[in-house]
Amino acid sequence: MEKTFALRGDICYSKARDCIECIEDSWLVCEQGINQGVFKQLPDKYQGVKVYDYRRHIITPGLVDLHVHAPQYSFRALNMDMELIEWLNTNTFPEEAKYVDLEYAKRAYELFVRDLSIGATTRAAVFATLHVESTEILMDLLEESGIRAVVGKVNMDRNSPDNLREASAVRSEADTRRWLESVLGKYQHVAPILTPRFIPSCTDELMARLANIQREYHLPVQSHLSENPGEIRWVEELCPDTNCYGEAYDKYGLFGGDCPTIMAHCVYPSQMEIALMKERGVFIAHCPQSNTNLSSGIAPIRTYLDNHMPVGLGSDVAGGFMTSIFRAMADAIQVSKLRWRLVDDSLKPLTVDEAFYLGTKGGGAFFGKVGSFEKGYEFDALVLDDSNLSHPQQLSVKQRLERLIYLSDDRNIIGKFIFGKKI
Repeated sequence: MEKTFALRGDICYSKARDCIECIEDSWLVCEQGINQGVFKQLPDKYQGVKVYDYRRHIITPGLVDLHVHAPQYSFRALNMDMELIEWLNTNTFPEEAKYVDLEYAKRAYELFVRDLSIGATTRAAVFATLHVESTEILMDLLEESGIRAVVGKVNMDRNSPDNLREASAVRSEADTRRWLESVLGKYQHVAPILTPRFIPSCTDELMARLANIQREYHLPVQSHLSENPGEIRWVEELCPDTNCYGEAYDKYGLFGGDCPTIMAHCVYPSQMEIALMKERGVFIAHCPQSNTNLSSGIAPIRTYLDNHMPVGLGSDVAGGFMTSIFRAMADAIQVSKLRWRLVDDSLKPLTVDEAFYLGTKGGGAFFGKVGSFEKGYEFDALVLDDSNLSHPQQLSVKQRLERLIYLSDDRNIIGKFIFGKKI
């Protein structure tokens, strides 16, 4: 790849959550994979570098998916008329059991990775299954695609079907260690993340063993939190020594702090749980499409933002039926309006500016300085051609971006760069 180059076009990005910076016909400079800034005129020091001329096209940061289940991609948009636990038992677990078959896993994961590759996602936090070898296939495919991702071999040793339940906490730990020894240091773009599926599927012994692995390898963690009322009541029964769902992770040191953590959903947090998440710096993966499809509810994202908590967006395929984070932005705005109107009128709906921030800089913060075109951020960029979206009036750059967010069509993507490499 070129060490230094520039993009020219209509540039949109977030510095803060409440304002999209839109600069028409400007220059964006990349040097060694790092943003050098946005300029109205190309600085003299960069004269002569390769220029990708995307005038009249919109350039945004790449989008970040903080929560997606790769093995569920195969049944997206099917059997959505159930709530979470019934949906898991009827659809998810039978499908994920198939990934013991490596040929099937490769065929299915190729479809998932192809979708991410042609779409707007440049960074992702991905669940695989409990199977070591098929998880490595997924990581290999993501590495080849150029997408930057953390991928988790799932852990689950209770409350699961016989063909999708690890034999014991000891076996789960052993397989996790075997997986880590195989993948650590193997990839440039992909890294492992510890993935206890959720508290109902992990015994106390397994959580303690995963905590030991986390401290030994200094890995991040991803899981689910307070998604569904029935799930929350189940956790209360399984963990009577805790005061909230988050404490069931926190008592093992797997809930933020020195352990970077993503918790998906967070639809029904108590005040204690909100305070604990804020104190520990837990990243919240807001999955509005999934929470709607599975009748889970509407997460109080305004509360999290007002408390300056880290929040991003997740597609949550196949609870969500598409991988588009542009669609997740639109869904996040729409469900926040329903929450404001029907549930709590003290929480203002999200704006387009805020939803765009969540899908870029907000979620990107989990990966470091990612998701913005500010100087020093890693260079992930999308080029969007909206010329097929005719309009009788002249639209501003921001209005054009807003339409692209709501229309959520990956066919508008004509260029994609990840860490300075053109994909």
